[in-house]
Amino acid sequence: MNTETFRIFCDVIHYQSFSRGAEANNISQSAATQSVHRLEKQLGARLIDRSKRPFSLTPEGKICYEGFREILETYDAVVTRVRASSERGGGTIRVAAIYSVGLHDMSKCMREFMTEEPQTKIRLEFLHPDKVYQAVLNSEADVGIVSYPTSSADLNVVPLRSEEMVVVTPYGHDLSRERSIPIEALEGLDYVAFDRELPIRRETDRHMRQRGVKVNVVTEFDNIETIKQAIEVGMGVSILPGPSVLDDVAARKLSAIPLSSPKIVRPIGVIYRRRKFFTAATTRFIEMLGGALVRSNGVGVENVENGKGPKEGAFQIEPRPAAQ
Repeated sequence: MNTETFRIFCDVIHYQSFSRGAEANNISQSAATQSVHRLEKQLGARLIDRSKRPFSLTPEGKICYEGFREILETYDAVVTRVRASSERGGGTIRVAAIYSVGLHDMSKCMREFMTEEPQTKIRLEFLHPDKVYQAVLNSEADVGIVSYPTSSADLNVVPLRSEEMVVVTPYGHDLSRERSIPIEALEGLDYVAFDRELPIRRETDRHMRQRGVKVNVVTEFDNIETIKQAIEVGMGVSILPGPSVLDDVAARKLSAIPLSSPKIVRPIGVIYRRRKFFTAATTRFIEMLGGALVRSNGVGVENVENGKGPKEGAFQIEPRPAAQ
């Protein structure tokens, strides 16, 4: 047994797929399957229950998954510290991000970063907000990018940007003739909402309650892209982050109207585990990401974190040694 075997097993479980676990390790699906079989043979125990779809872990498999993750976290921390000490590049930065950060934003930053750090790879995965937190806490991702980031005993937060929220309507809607509108203008309108458990829904609901505004929620979704599609076909209006609709407004698919009152913003930030040791390359990636996301805000979106958005290089993460 070696760290490669542990990593293959953990990735197969994380992705709930032998093919995706194999892809993450640049091997064939057959090689990943054989690696898990060898591990089971060496331990003398079945780790995966293949009779179910999707497969599940046996009790022995759960013990191995948790233990191997801890081993890999310690191993990766040692490798990171050695590379940082010798100022060598290389390695992989694992990033988990919410869907609404946008592939365009991330791709631009990744291209810029890889030009400067060609020896460092970035593995990006878009996930539901809860799964981003879970991936970071489980050390399946080095950093997570979320909205309304929350620190805890286990997580630190680095603010990246704040996005102005705007009223979004079908293109040519009556409200789109206005330069700005108060939230009271939504009274009684059909409304396409976020799912109730999401922070962005709780925040918009809070502002409506404070103003005594009641809308007719016709449907709820857990992501911005589906909400935009529902608005485009005329199901209703919504309140969304300005940067998320810039391309749709330019293409005349949707209209976006600033809120005159109240001003609502959605904060975006990076989360990472406390005591996490970062290389200079990882720190530079986060700094570059902050600059790229601020620049991507575009026309009509203000950076209102403390009066302005963070500029590139305006924050730093102090490298922290791994837990002893």
